Amino acid sequence: MSETVFMIHGMWGGSWYWQNYKNYLEARGYRCITSTLRYHEVSPKDAPHPQLGTTSLLDYADDLEKEIRALGVKPIIMGHSMGGLLAQMLAARGLAKAVVLLAPASPAGILALTPSVIKSFWSVMTVWQFWKKPMRLSFDDAVYAMLHLLPIEQQHQAYSHFVYESGQAAFEIGYWLLDAKHATRVETEKVTCPVLVLAGTEDRITPLYVQRKIADKYKTLATYREFPDHAHWLIAEKGWEGIVSYADDWMRDLNV
Repeated sequence: MSETVFMIHGMWGGSWYWQNYKNYLEARGYRCITSTLRYHEVSPKDAPHPQLGTTSLLDYADDLEKEIRALGVKPIIMGHSMGGLLAQMLAARGLAKAVVLLAPASPAGILALTPSVIKSFWSVMTVWQFWKKPMRLSFDDAVYAMLHLLPIEQQHQAYSHFVYESGQAAFEIGYWLLDAKHATRVETEKVTCPVLVLAGTEDRITPLYVQRKIADKYKTLATYREFPDHAHWLIAEKGWEGIVSYADDWMRDLNV
């Protein structure tokens, strides 16, 4: 029976942005499930759901846990950016055979507010009570933070799919010290499956400093790989095939 890969998108995303990886992996025999987070199954032209702004990462994780349990198998969980943090949270719940983290957001305990991260989110963080409101980066901010290595036409194409995101989720990631719910806390000892962390050397929104700290968190369970000339958008930047190929080889070598 083929391995099941459960794929979790990041902020402002949807199942749409896994298309490259899904096609690649399905052609190699994997069963790929592309989930869509709560309130993200909308048109980018639509107004955000009124409850989106106060939706917690814990809400996302609870929804995903239900989806995974309904699969009937323990999948390999693959997550990008915020989806990579959710993958870590789900692994700590014992739901993953292994996890593949693509430029993951960091759990509590890792200081992630570097200068480039602050610049990426500045327009969001300077809105009063942003943690209660839906938010979306401008095109220029999205290019700076995530899309700067894509050709201009691909930047516009990717951004045209961006929907609103939860301000609460952004607060929980960036300001975990102030979060009374400790939403992003991942108890390391509860993650017992293999962990693959893949990072781009030019990443501005989840920089190398953060990626190395995440890999260090899981110690002997973790395999860490940096990709030169890649940034945050590992799912579609030129040469993405080499990244998913590396993940494919790693998944095939699993002895779990």
